[in-house]
Amino acid sequence: MIEFKHISKQYKNDIVAINDVSFKIEKGEFVFVIGPSGAGKSTIAKLLLKEEEPSAGSLFFNGEDITTIRSRRIPLVRQNIGMVFQDFRLLEDKTVYDNINYVMQIMGVSNKLKKRTIDRVLETVNLEEKKKSYPRELSGGEQQRLSIARAMVTKPRVLLADEPTGNLDPETSWEIVRALQKINEAGTTIIMITHAKEIVDTLKYRVLEFSKGKLIRDEEGGTY
Repeated sequence: MIEFKHISKQYKNDIVAINDVSFKIEKGEFVFVIGPSGAGKSTIAKLLLKEEEPSAGSLFFNGEDITTIRSRRIPLVRQNIGMVFQDFRLLEDKTVYDNINYVMQIMGVSNKLKKRTIDRVLETVNLEEKKKSYPRELSGGEQQRLSIARAMVTKPRVLLADEPTGNLDPETSWEIVRALQKINEAGTTIIMITHAKEIVDTLKYRVLEFSKGKLIRDEEGGTY
């Protein structure tokens, strides 16, 4: 489904963010991406989202080399990749329902389909009873679950979560992980960039470990 093939990324300041990285992620996998700050993890996400272009190598998504696609097709790629951030990035002046509705309006979805889809994603993250609440009225875990719901409205093939538990306490972090597991069980591929050692060590999913721009470990059933 996703293949990084000898990918390197060097920025204008001559910093090499990743160097000759190759790996595959299959449909339906749940993968942890770990490593210290500056290891290249965020660059992996930016390349997949087409926010950056590789300096060398090829990046395949659904069998297509997306390093060579035209700019007008980039939104189609991004529509298939839901993104969840550490800092939530919610619209503070909109309710839970309207945060999700806003995304669907941009997509041009009909009102009938919007309601059905919003109800579905809110049920997935257990926020049905909070649809009229504003982000400031939600706990940190609820805000992150809302950001996950918003990322899921496009029915993406991949959900890319960048430190989704980074600002949360351990109990709330597990709430978020359980929500991601539920989405994964429904068929969505999950890529979770994380420093959460306890979560990685407990679940023992596949681990991709980066250090100084290199992929130094690719382990099934891995720990931190």
